[in-house]
Amino acid sequence: MDSPLLLVTIIVLVALVFDFINGFHDAANAIATIVATRVLTPLQAVLWAASFNFVAAFVVGTGVATTVGSGMIDLRYVTPYVILAGLLGAISWDLITWWFRLPTSSSHALIGGYAGAAMAHVTHLRGLNHCFDAVIGSAWTKTAIFIFLAPLIGMVLAYTLMLAVYWFFRGSSPLQMDRYFRRLQLASSALLSFSHGGNDAQKTAGIITGVLVASGMLKKFEMPQWVIFAAYGAISLGTLSGGWRIVHTMGSRLTRLKPRSGFCAETAAAISILFATEYAHLPISTTHVTAGAIVGVGSVQRFKAVRWGVATSILWAWIITIPASASVGWLSMLFIQLFLP
Repeated sequence: MDSPLLLVTIIVLVALVFDFINGFHDAANAIATIVATRVLTPLQAVLWAASFNFVAAFVVGTGVATTVGSGMIDLRYVTPYVILAGLLGAISWDLITWWFRLPTSSSHALIGGYAGAAMAHVTHLRGLNHCFDAVIGSAWTKTAIFIFLAPLIGMVLAYTLMLAVYWFFRGSSPLQMDRYFRRLQLASSALLSFSHGGNDAQKTAGIITGVLVASGMLKKFEMPQWVIFAAYGAISLGTLSGGWRIVHTMGSRLTRLKPRSGFCAETAAAISILFATEYAHLPISTTHVTAGAIVGVGSVQRFKAVRWGVATSILWAWIITIPASASVGWLSMLFIQLFLP
C-alpha cells in the first residue's frame, strides 16, 4: 500500500471511529426518554434505536453531508492532514464531555475541530491575519443561529404537543394516558432514532468524501455508496454500545418523564431534526433539540419541574463546544505539522 493511500485509509478509519463515538455519545438522545419511562429495558432500547439509525440510510438524502463536507470550509485549504486533525479535535472533545456526563453536540464538535484545523493550516501558509479565510461565512452564520434556535424549536414544539395531549385526553386519568402512550412511545422513539441517524451519520459521510476529494481519489464532491453505508453502520454500532452516563442526565436529571411526556419530547425532537435535515440541509445538533424538547414537556406542569441548574450546565457545554473543539483541532494540526516536510 503506497503512502497516500495508507494516509487516506487511516483517516477514513479515524472518521468511522468518530462516528462510532458519536453513536454511543448521542445514544442518550434517542433512548433516554424511553428508558426513563420504562417502556423498554436499556438493552431493548439500544437495539431499537440502532436499527432505525441504519434504516435512515435507505431513505434520507445527502444534503447535510454536502454541507459539512464542502459547504463550511473552503476546500482550497483542505488536505487529508487537516481532516485528520479536525477529527482528533472532535473525538477528544466528545470523550471529555462523555466522561463528565455532559450531553454536548458531536455535530458541533466535528465542525469545530474541522474549522480549527483548517484555520491552523491557513495560518501556517499565509499568516494569522488570514486564518478566517478557511471558513465559509454564510454557512457558519446559519449554524450559529441554529445553535440557539434548535433547542428552542424542540422546546416550543414539545410544549405545544404536551398541551394538546392534555386537552385531548382531559377526560382520562393519568394511568389511562400512560397505558396508551407507552405503546405510542415505541413509534416516537423509532422516529427520533431515524432522524438522529439521518442527520448525524451524514456528517461523517461528508468528512470521508472530503478526504477522498482532497487526496485526488474523487474528482468532485459525490458520495460513493460504500461511504454512506459505512457511516450509517458505524453510528448504529456506536448506539448499540449504549452511552449510559449521558442517558442518566438526559432521562432523569433534567426533569421527571412519563410515557406521555416522553412521547411528546421524542416526537417534537424528531420533527425538528427531520426539518433541518431534509429542507435546511444543516448539521443540526440532535442533542440540543432533544434536551430542549425534554425541558419543554417538563415546564408544562410547572416551571420548577425542570432542574434549571442541570439545564444551565448543559447550555454552557453547548456554548463552548465549537470553540473548545476548534482549539483542540488547531493544536492537533500544529502537532501534525511538526512531522511534515
